[in-house]
Amino acid sequence: MVTNLIKNKIKPMTREQIIISTDRLTRFKPTVDKYLRVYKDIILNNLIYPSYKKKDLDEMDYGTLTELAQNIFNYSLNELGIYDNTDSFIMNKKLREYENSIFHISNECQTLLKNKISYKSALNLLKPEDLNTKNLLWLSNLDKDTPQEELRKSYLTHFPIQKIIIAEGITEEILLPIFADINGVNFDKYGFHVISAGGKNQVVKLFYSFADILKIPMFVLLDNDAYENIEQINPKIRDFDKIYLVQSGEFEDLLPINLILKTLNNHLKNLSFVDISDFDINLSMVKNLENIYKEKGLEDFKKADFAHLVSENISSKSDLSEEIIKIINELKL
Repeated sequence: MVTNLIKNKIKPMTREQIIISTDRLTRFKPTVDKYLRVYKDIILNNLIYPSYKKKDLDEMDYGTLTELAQNIFNYSLNELGIYDNTDSFIMNKKLREYENSIFHISNECQTLLKNKISYKSALNLLKPEDLNTKNLLWLSNLDKDTPQEELRKSYLTHFPIQKIIIAEGITEEILLPIFADINGVNFDKYGFHVISAGGKNQVVKLFYSFADILKIPMFVLLDNDAYENIEQINPKIRDFDKIYLVQSGEFEDLLPINLILKTLNNHLKNLSFVDISDFDINLSMVKNLENIYKEKGLEDFKKADFAHLVSENISSKSDLSEEIIKIINELKL
């Protein structure tokens, strides 16, 4: 039920705030980080009296934070007329079990998970387009008796996450799931989650941040010049983790030339034409693309934009290089 809030003065959360908070609480993020952030945001933005500053919340015990945030959340649902008094909080239990299955969580932090936020009620606010967000799609099926792994396979919910793939850049994050799907490995079905770290050194930092708290395997994908970074990762590597060094160079060097030509020429739309003679075999693919973009009068070459263009032109296994297939097969092990 909604707790008695006579002593508190609350500005009800809007529909958008409720959906954003629900989304953030169910993403793949370290448990403590995401729960503290969401709880504190809810309290700072919606609790008028008593008034707390961020410093006050940073010093507040987790039990009080949890109680305040859940009360504001459920009060807001009640004000919108959608609070379900029959909620048995099965979703909360399953979320708690899930978080404990993938992270090592201290006894103190378990308090954050032992909330009575009415996710069941919040789901009434979702529109069909909101279910394009995989964690919300997963949440919407969480009260079913079917095992979560079966739900993931049936509904392609992506969650529960089974393996983390840490890559250097955005190209891998965009293209690897698409290549894998063409090769029969759907990341949403398998529960594979790709994180773009933003560079070799960031890969190391991210791996270290997860190594002591994560229970599930990590697959680290690095360019072939990352030997020093591998040495930094090795002291923290676990038996079920794996590092793959791209043999061809960078991930862009794995893309078949025919796929790149198809992408470029479809993008140019007969205004110009690119053929294999425009590529210098002594240069990396990224450098070649930067040069071609300049020569053809295109906008500056950006990896993310180009990766999206490539994704629109992938149609069959012929668009996969041997090494891309090798990486996908390694991921399944």
